[in-house]
Amino acid sequence: MSITNTPTSNDACLSIVHSLMCHRQGGESESFAKRAIESLVKKLKEKKDELDSLITAITTNGAHPSKCVTIQRTLDGRLQVAGRKGFPHVVYARLWRWPDLHKNELKHVKYCQYAFDLKCDSVCVNPYHYERVVSPGIDLSTLTLSNSGTELPFSSLSENHLQTIQHPPSRPVPQEQFSNPPLLPPSEGSSSASSSAFSAISAGPSTPEYWCSIAYFEMDVQVGETFKVPSTCPVVTVDGYVDPSGGDRFCLGQLSNVHRTENIERARLHIGKGVQLECKGEGDVWVRCLSDHAVFVQSYYLDREAGRAPGDAVHKIYPSAYIKVFDLRQCHRQMQQQAATAQAAAAAQAAAVAGNIPGPGSVGGIAPAISLSAAAGIGVDDLRRLCILRMSFVKGWGPDYPRQSIKETPCWIEIHLHRALQLLDEVLHTMPIADPQPLD
Repeated sequence: MSITNTPTSNDACLSIVHSLMCHRQGGESESFAKRAIESLVKKLKEKKDELDSLITAITTNGAHPSKCVTIQRTLDGRLQVAGRKGFPHVVYARLWRWPDLHKNELKHVKYCQYAFDLKCDSVCVNPYHYERVVSPGIDLSTLTLSNSGTELPFSSLSENHLQTIQHPPSRPVPQEQFSNPPLLPPSEGSSSASSSAFSAISAGPSTPEYWCSIAYFEMDVQVGETFKVPSTCPVVTVDGYVDPSGGDRFCLGQLSNVHRTENIERARLHIGKGVQLECKGEGDVWVRCLSDHAVFVQSYYLDREAGRAPGDAVHKIYPSAYIKVFDLRQCHRQMQQQAATAQAAAAAQAAAVAGNIPGPGSVGGIAPAISLSAAAGIGVDDLRRLCILRMSFVKGWGPDYPRQSIKETPCWIEIHLHRALQLLDEVLHTMPIADPQPLD
């Protein structure tokens, strides 16, 4: 190590890690930070100039110009450290610069050649090659983390590791213009090459008779009939009152349950004015909390906006908050990408079983779409979850609450989005199925 106690790429990994640990911002536990830094230093050990650039950038707090510090881009763009996943440039920017950073706030500097958004094979993780900005339409007050930001909003692969993300009410949302173009397949370069198999999907506007179905549950039991919301009612209220007329209002107070407990009854009394669900454009969904108590939402769209893996967060929406919880175009892209991944994996598996390695344009002998998905570890149920929202009233679940699952909450609803399910049906039906190839 040099006289100034600043290591170089020629020093031992342990010395480099120790030095870089001294500059972390304290937003994550020491053990996680050490694992993340060790992982990065090891990846850079053969790229001494980049490792020196990292050391210079971090130890001088960006006072001196530094080069790109790159690691290999993964298939889903995320980095896994200690059982958690997150976008790599965000991981290290939080570690060394902004512990409360939201992923939508990062913008790369002009001279960064391998910035995450450039979608190169390598990704620059130099924290000083990014600037923190407020993205248009993102209100930081709606994205604060629980526990005063002491834990990074990382996705976890371990069971029941959820993060509660809070969404307080913000300034009034301006009326938007909803003239979205018809849905299109993912643009070139936005997903794996196998998704090109879906380029012929016709996913233009469609008009299901109902835009969603809402099922009401108490604990793990559905109570009452599923409520279907007509497409002629783009705004529906779900409340705790007793009007049975239906249409644009689903009143939970009128529903009886012989097994209802005192705790459930107490919780139901606080549903009050409930929530308003609004379908915009071809199928985006917004929620307004009208109740005097927060509601808790499981939303893959909000997960991604917060830099989490799908299903890895619970979103607490405060009274008077108005927030987007579902994006149809994003959901459609995810469907296509996951289905394409499933097909590619199943095709490779089938080819291996047959002793026949398929060529670039071949998928070998393969089974129907549903079997393909199962073979790749992605079932139809996994794809259906992309089209479903879950929301509990009054009581939350996750690490900050005694309830670990929404099925342990006293009163909650499950919302099935019909246009999204319609698109999923098209994706599954349009998956190209090749005839079995003869064995040579």
